[in-house]
Amino acid sequence: MKALVAVKRVVDYNVKVRVKSDGSDVDIGNVKMSMNPFDEIAVEEAVRLKEAGKISEIVAVSLGEKKCEDTLRTALAMGADRAVHVETEVVLEPLTVAKLLKAVAEKEQPQLLLLGKQAIDDDANQTAQMLAALLNAPQATFASKVDLTADEVVAQREIDGGVEEVVLKLPAVISTDLRLNEPRFVKLPNLMQAKKKPLEKLTPQELAVDVTPRLQAQKYAEPAARSGGVKVADVSELVEKLKAVKAI
Repeated sequence: MKALVAVKRVVDYNVKVRVKSDGSDVDIGNVKMSMNPFDEIAVEEAVRLKEAGKISEIVAVSLGEKKCEDTLRTALAMGADRAVHVETEVVLEPLTVAKLLKAVAEKEQPQLLLLGKQAIDDDANQTAQMLAALLNAPQATFASKVDLTADEVVAQREIDGGVEEVVLKLPAVISTDLRLNEPRFVKLPNLMQAKKKPLEKLTPQELAVDVTPRLQAQKYAEPAARSGGVKVADVSELVEKLKAVKAI
């Protein structure tokens, strides 16, 4: 059984990004980049399923500029068997990403597709759902537990009311949530070994996918600074202030 895991190169979650002075974009020059944390959880889950003997091959795929190879090498160091890099300098939108992943999935024919529930740069939370729709495949989003059998996957997904368990026929799309697992620390020897694992290069043109952007950002701006709090003398004054805020 083959698993396809999508990974994205994003600004490291410890970095505080800033908007460029002209408001044209976010300034990521000389900023530390890493694998999207939710995608890291997806890779870890695939590796655990392989260690349990339920998956025979893990293929990591990333879309974007040449530097995405570093993210793929990290996935290979974690335990993926090989990688696919769809190289493009175009900033990809969620629908375009889903179309590219669909093309790769049709080429690879995986039984399980794992993605992080969202990327921490755009927080779109759309790609997994769009991919499932394009593939006409069952999906489970926000998965906090995954159990795989020969022909189906049982996933527990977090919802507003608690936890929902769904049973999906394979092939299926799963998007991973924070409580699914804790990714392993990648050791230096594994990173060195990852350089020897195969990494296939593709282009959007080879996959017959148009990556021309459909959206145009007008302006980027920093969030408004929060005003300082005030102290109130008693509960009555607090209630009056809350009423005033609600009236506004």
